[in-house]
Amino acid sequence: MADHPLTTSLRSPARTLASPVRTLREEHGWTPERLAKEAGIQPATLARPEAGGAIQPGFFTVGALAEVLGVSLDDLFRQAQRPEAGLWSAGYEGRDIDSFVTSLLEAQISMVADVRLTPISRKPGFSKTRLGHALDQAGIAYTHLRALGNPKDNRAPFWEGRISEGRARFRSLLRSDAARADLDVLAEHAGQARVAVLCFEKDEERCHRHVVLETLRKRTSLPVSPLA
Repeated sequence: MADHPLTTSLRSPARTLASPVRTLREEHGWTPERLAKEAGIQPATLARPEAGGAIQPGFFTVGALAEVLGVSLDDLFRQAQRPEAGLWSAGYEGRDIDSFVTSLLEAQISMVADVRLTPISRKPGFSKTRLGHALDQAGIAYTHLRALGNPKDNRAPFWEGRISEGRARFRSLLRSDAARADLDVLAEHAGQARVAVLCFEKDEERCHRHVVLETLRKRTSLPVSPLA
């Protein structure tokens, strides 16, 4: 007999419940102790689903939490299975398009934000049209944020090791209305999904996208991870 989806979900690691339980509790303005009291469970029992430890919570514990948090069991597990939002740093230097898309899928990326000033490339598959098509085939959204591109006259500092100089110049460019608007778009997407910020350089330290990601990290407090 096939398992009920809820039963299958309950077998998944407890850490999948950690984020939605904690988020819903904070939306209610409750401490962990208050949530445990409202659900009629011991604080130590609540620590299992909220901390995401190795021990899985029981069915009735999860049911009690869902009830007091005002969500159904299905909604709670649906939120648990949704990948957490965040930002990834993606450079395609040394990659081919197939391995690049595979890396995106493995990281469960929902959108690629292209921050190249001019999204063309001699590498097959990485020009705007072909890249967008390859991503669409993989179910990944694509957006080009031109105002977050680095102008040609500010690329030499990154190539020649004058990194601080290049970053300082680029930070000043982010004050423009167009750049601010693109940062707003990027922050909005990253707050809801997993977004890879794309440029050419494999080493983020040698790329202006470091400044883009640094700015977003300060604004959103979202984690930034390198794309494997």
